[in-house]
Parts: sequence; C-alpha cells; structure tokens
Amino acid sequence: MAIPKKGSRPIVVDGVHYRWRVRQRPTYMQGAFGHRLTVGVETVDEGRCALLIELSQAHPCNWLGDPAVPVTPGEIAVAIRSALLAGWEPAKPGSVFRHKVEGIAEQRVPPDCGGTE
Repeated sequence: MAIPKKGSRPIVVDGVHYRWRVRQRPTYMQGAFGHRLTVGVETVDEGRCALLIELSQAHPCNWLGDPAVPVTPGEIAVAIRSALLAGWEPAKPGSVFRHKVEGIAEQRVPPDCGGTE
C-alpha cells in the first residue's frame, strides 16, 4: 500500500521522516456504521511496510452525525511510537501493519458546531 502524496502531511518522529493521511471520504463501514477512523502512515524514504492506525473516534464525514474530533500531529506521533513498540518495522517489506490506538482523542472535547441549544 502506498499513501498518495497529495493530501498527505509530513511528520518527523524520533528523527525519522514519515507522512500520514486521513482518507477524505469515509469507507461505507465508517460512514454508515460508525467504524473507527483510520490513518495511513509510511516513511518518506524506503516506505516498504505501511502502517494503518485505527483510532477510537469517528470519521469526520460519518453519516450518523457522530461528533468528530480532529486528529493532531502529536497524536499521530504517539501512535507511530506505539506501533513501533508493537512490532511495526517500516523498512522491511511486508503487508500493511494494522495498529489500534485507544484513548487519545477521548481526552479532548470536540469543538462546538454552533448549533442551537
């Protein structure tokens, strides 16, 4: 799996350059059933094994109206470090490494969308 360069964001974690991307449109499962938000990550150089981070929040464009909390670069850095500790080896060839991250976004309150009370 290669992450498209268009729309990806650079991040440096412990001296290694990565890029990450949230899918613009939700998958059917994310949109209709509130499945977890996924973020693709790979190294800029020699990205052989991509990382798919599964966060515990909803995709911003879900169809259920579940509140969406923005993903920050700091959260992505924490998730990358966690995946590396769990065994992700980005320089080795292989299939996508899937990693679930719990509890990062729950600590923040989503912004008010300006609705009436």
